[in-house]
Amino acid sequence: MAKKKTVFDSIEAPEIVWNDRKRILGMPISFTKYSADNERLYIKKGFFSTESNEILLYRILDFSCKCTLWQKIFGVGTVTLYSADQSDHTLKLVNIKQAEKVKMFLSQLVENEREKRGLIGREIYGTAGVGMDHDDCDHGDIVI
Repeated sequence: MAKKKTVFDSIEAPEIVWNDRKRILGMPISFTKYSADNERLYIKKGFFSTESNEILLYRILDFSCKCTLWQKIFGVGTVTLYSADQSDHTLKLVNIKQAEKVKMFLSQLVENEREKRGLIGREIYGTAGVGMDHDDCDHGDIVI
């Protein structure tokens, strides 16, 4: 008996260029997975109840990397992404291996995606505050 075709059969899975897991004591034993293709960053959390999130790379505005003493001991770090995305303005990739190299790699992917779409920084930065609850912000008083 022939398998019935669905609309999902024509969708191709993107080629993943980076993936990692949140690590506990340096070992990838958690149920939080991070991955990226050339257009999006994906985060999948949970075992019994799964939550998935994705962000378009060109919407990422800034990066930071933090490695505490304990993270340095276990060879991991946290990369924080600041974006113009409506669902997640601040996204943390917690306890990932080679955090500084991942930050630079993702930064290059973001720049490549912006160039491909013909976007300039001004077109993106104007959307950063849209829909953002400024009570949660930590930017202090900005005088223009």
